Amino acid sequence: MSNRFLTLFWIASLAVLASCTSRNAKNVEQGPDPLASHIDSTVKPGDDFFLFANGKWFKEHPIPASEQSNGLWQLIQDTINSQVKNICESAAANAGAAAGSNKQKIGDFFFSGMDSLSINKQGLASLKADFARIDGLTDLKGVAAEAAHIHAVSGSPLFGFYIGQDDRISSKNAVFISQGGLSLPDRDFYFDKDARAVLIRGKFVEHLSNMFSIMGYTDGDARQAAEKVMKLETAIAAGSRKLADTRDPLKNYNKFAMARLKETTPDFDWTLFFKSSGLPVVDSVIVGQPEFLTALNVHLKTFPPDVWKNYLKFHLIRGVAGSLDDKTYHEFFNFYSTTLRGIPEPKPRWKRVVQETNGSLGELIGQIYVDEYLPKGTKEKLTEIGNAIKTVYAERIKSLDWMSETTKVKALKKLDAVIIKVGYPDKWKDMSTLQIDRSCYVQNVMNANRWWFGYMISKYGKPVDRTEWNMEPQTYNAYYNPSNNEIVVPGCNIIVPGFERKLADDAILYSIIGGSTFGHEITHGFDDQGSKYDENGNLFNWWTVEDSVRFYAKTKMIVRQFDAFIAVDSLHINGDLTQGENIADLAGTVMGYEAFKKT
Repeated sequence: MSNRFLTLFWIASLAVLASCTSRNAKNVEQGPDPLASHIDSTVKPGDDFFLFANGKWFKEHPIPASEQSNGLWQLIQDTINSQVKNICESAAANAGAAAGSNKQKIGDFFFSGMDSLSINKQGLASLKADFARIDGLTDLKGVAAEAAHIHAVSGSPLFGFYIGQDDRISSKNAVFISQGGLSLPDRDFYFDKDARAVLIRGKFVEHLSNMFSIMGYTDGDARQAAEKVMKLETAIAAGSRKLADTRDPLKNYNKFAMARLKETTPDFDWTLFFKSSGLPVVDSVIVGQPEFLTALNVHLKTFPPDVWKNYLKFHLIRGVAGSLDDKTYHEFFNFYSTTLRGIPEPKPRWKRVVQETNGSLGELIGQIYVDEYLPKGTKEKLTEIGNAIKTVYAERIKSLDWMSETTKVKALKKLDAVIIKVGYPDKWKDMSTLQIDRSCYVQNVMNANRWWFGYMISKYGKPVDRTEWNMEPQTYNAYYNPSNNEIVVPGCNIIVPGFERKLADDAILYSIIGGSTFGHEITHGFDDQGSKYDENGNLFNWWTVEDSVRFYAKTKMIVRQFDAFIAVDSLHINGDLTQGENIADLAGTVMGYEAFKKT
């Protein structure tokens, strides 16, 4: 997905160019340049061009206490949040909206989230039946069934599970199982020995204990349960690959027949798990990390049932904690936002509820958003910029001095086949079966989670729908899907502060959308991961051996460069883990600038 870290730098660069050019223009009235006004003239551009170009803006716009960062991304996201808020409030004010209509569902969902009195009065009442069912588990069969339920309504215990395109047969949907089941961001948090990692682990055990206390455990039982769940998750983490080692799609593709899957984890009832998930018949599964499942089977036998029960209850409540009473939410926020991310204050309730409503019902909100907030000509302008970037990309491939003609032909074939989806989908998802009312916020959240889970499950056994979108038009981001060989750029990417509901000029649009969006996303089709897929989206090596060697020698240069960067204190960037984004940022910036020069 698009990384906008360099966007302010890039806009300011073009602002300087545009400002210089405008001095030679005659008889043109211009107001003050809002981009040039961000320049901090106390900084020498040769020392730190980023702070030279943007320093004044950052001095005038400190990071809000409820946010982790500030910048163009946050400015635009705030604009979109305000627009979505208007849609939600308008729908909520219409208590007489037709039952089952988009506005009824949006309005009732938002209303229930803003009804803090009811939320606090209900507490954990909506989860009591789930807790009781988990407490009643007597064997590992029950663990499998309950894991399926939690995957559907709340979180992802034990492992990652989803239905998606088969990497080697992109026209077919397949079942994927991957390492997962952890509550900390990744496996290194359980083992790193630096002071911050040790602090986080201690705080996490405290958080677990506090959450079990909220569930009704005595202080002693809560602490004991917390320590045992921590031991279980540490064991699960030990069987997981490091994040950087999960980047190779070839190593993550291991197709297992059901018989082999059951042999790998004989103590987990996969038949019951899939049936409970809505998949009565599964012929094969793509396993990301087979050694993880082997280790998981050991843990199933080693840890007693009570530990698994506590683990499942925590993953259930953790997934919906943001929609529960204030006591539960603040405990969740204090650990996951303050301790882990350094954010001192929660967002106002309206922002949190807008975010949840948009996350659950974004498909419905998007239909209103397109009509009310996208500038006229959005699709056409996005299409123009996307095609311009593709043209420049082709020119760059043809002129490469290190790639053979054989590989160039295939690279150009893949580039030509890239599908560009912009603005909003031509066909919206049918969410008519989703039930939403004003009575219970967390129940609405779980109903929406279950609907999306069922939608995913329904894909199994059906042909891949290559017209589908996995983002809404009000999502300020973009993505490249290697299995479809497509980039998707939602309409709100056209928004620039100061140009709401109208189009900014090309110098700005080609930097933001051309460089850090289209150029960035197309490059993901040719980075260290995307380059392993062919023009049809199948995992297939289309490179000559010699060109592969030269390509990976170049990517290692970027890895080394970023390994040397210090993010904070003595913490270095992991250049191997971040190389896909770094490659896309570099190429995207080049492509955006080259395309802009042709306008």
